[in-house]
Amino acid sequence: MSKRKWRLSKKNSRWLFIAAIGIAIVLSLVFAKLPVIVDKRFNPVIHPPPYPVAPSVTQVHNNLLIADLHADSLLWGRDLSQRHQRGHVDLPRLQEANVAIQVFTVVTKVPSNLKLEQNNPNSDDIIKLALVQRWPMATWNSLLARALYQAEQLQQLARSHNQFRLLKTQADLQTFMEDRQQQPQLTAGILGLEGAHALTGRLENVERLYEAGFRMLGLAHFFDTEVGGSAHGMEQGGLTDLGRQVVLKAQNLHMLLDLAHSSATVIDEVVALSTQPVVVSHTGVKGTCDNARNLSDQQIQAIARTGGVISIGFWPTAVCGENATAIVRAIRYVADLVGVEHVSLGSDFDGAVSAPFDVTGLPLITAALQEDGFSSEAISQIMGLNTLRVLETVFSSRA
Repeated sequence: MSKRKWRLSKKNSRWLFIAAIGIAIVLSLVFAKLPVIVDKRFNPVIHPPPYPVAPSVTQVHNNLLIADLHADSLLWGRDLSQRHQRGHVDLPRLQEANVAIQVFTVVTKVPSNLKLEQNNPNSDDIIKLALVQRWPMATWNSLLARALYQAEQLQQLARSHNQFRLLKTQADLQTFMEDRQQQPQLTAGILGLEGAHALTGRLENVERLYEAGFRMLGLAHFFDTEVGGSAHGMEQGGLTDLGRQVVLKAQNLHMLLDLAHSSATVIDEVVALSTQPVVVSHTGVKGTCDNARNLSDQQIQAIARTGGVISIGFWPTAVCGENATAIVRAIRYVADLVGVEHVSLGSDFDGAVSAPFDVTGLPLITAALQEDGFSSEAISQIMGLNTLRVLETVFSSRA
């Protein structure tokens, strides 16, 4: 090689090296920013904070025990120990809103081109989030690994933050309630699974998830599975043989069963099988917002007969509105139909929905409940005591 060619080759190699570094920097910036962009896009707030209410409402709200049965906040790669200007939930905002107990639900698979009905299971949008957020390679093809990975994020929050606890047993719940009387900033989480497809068709994975800290098991999400039908699936059938075994196994472990997204037949069959209260963790009701996502009067009554709760969601498809008044209209409907002891909060915060407010807007619900004429006792039940009762009942024989 001539000296001139050697110099050109060396120069080209140097430029290729510089270009490679430049591409690596650009890609790292993209991967750093893209999760934030995705989070903002999929979890918008219709009415941004702050949310001023009368001082009298603030006083009432800050003396409530508040519990919410559904938030998908673990899905978005957000450091929940830090306050954020995006999404709906993090620990500082939970504390500001006086939330005592938040159920963190784990999403493992969502079909592309999502519809209220007739979704098939042949596509998977969660893989895109897994890649963008650089989840471990095991999660790329395993729904169970995705559930365990998200659960570990909440376990880590509990280990690293002394004002947050993960509740797994009746003893945990009792100790938390006692300690919170002296430390009102204490907040607790419970792990829930949104959709039994994460069991990958194996009954033994119920216990695997229990050991990982899951205490609420949702049977369905947006498509039919090996366990049973979804209200949004192709067949919308009942429980399979595996599904009946899953129900019995979960109840033997004293896991709370969640019928959100389940088909009408699955709801009927689980209620018939159930030996403990069951819940619908996030929903609307056809009586105020008639669509395929929401519960009929007969379904509401069936859930109530188990001693369970119907947890009203906050997003527009659930309540046909974009404010606390619409949420309370659905709460009132359930309370009038089956009694105030069977209705609670199930926000679906961070569930790829437009929320009327982030979690710091919960005092708006307290205000709207007052304006609707609910008594102080009823407000306490709706905002948290009904959920606490169900948790105490389901956890009761687990030490």
